[in-house]
Amino acid sequence: MSLRISLRDGEKVIVNGAVLRAVGRTSLCVENNVTLLKGRDVMAPEEATTPARQLYFACMMAYIDPKDSERHQNTIVEIVRQLLGAIATADARATCIAFAEKVAAGQFYRALADCRWLMNYEAEALARHGQVPVTA
Repeated sequence: MSLRISLRDGEKVIVNGAVLRAVGRTSLCVENNVTLLKGRDVMAPEEATTPARQLYFACMMAYIDPKDSERHQNTIVEIVRQLLGAIATADARATCIAFAEKVAAGQFYRALADCRWLMNYEAEALARHGQVPVTA
């Protein structure tokens, strides 16, 4: 089964660790298994400014940098421990646990979706307490 992706002019995609940039509107058809992350899902290191964003960045790195996956997974475990100690709601705890289960199974791309939910939860919690999350 192939994967078809469309890229806007200038949009970046990471394929097996290589950063590609579209020149003009581009469509690609991926015919085999690859590690692929489109530009809107890529986070720069300086954007990892909160625990949930740091978790996303570590998971993203484990996904796109498999040769150093163990180091990234160790970072993920430490951040998950911190988050579980700070999370107040059952939904957020369940999402954090689901995230950790996906990471343990090597399903990093799927885990990123849980992490996006956690980033939204974190941003809402900070806003309720009068703090503004720092994003790049």
